[in-house]
Amino acid sequence: MSTKSIDGVSVTTQANVYFDGKCVSHSLTKADGTKLSVGVILPAQLTFNTGAPEIMECVAGSCEYKLAGTDAWVKSSAGEKFNVPGNSSFEIRIPEGVEAYHYICHFG
Repeated sequence: MSTKSIDGVSVTTQANVYFDGKCVSHSLTKADGTKLSVGVILPAQLTFNTGAPEIMECVAGSCEYKLAGTDAWVKSSAGEKFNVPGNSSFEIRIPEGVEAYHYICHFG
């Protein structure tokens, strides 16, 4: 089951807007200092670079992703997660005509 809400966080109110508005997120910090972001990716094919390891949690919609160094596209739907290594990258695609990909990105 996907996360419906996150309690006890500080939210950065200015949005992070990437790829001409195809990805929009907000940064959150939990009381223990843990960082995450909550956002949406509209239909597109995008490449993201990572510094720290990330866990991408799908809360609505779906995507296909391909980790750096692999050739296989893998589907991720609501309630599913995928891991991305630090200092790496991944491609993500959301086809036209489908619901946007709503996500929580857990850092570290």
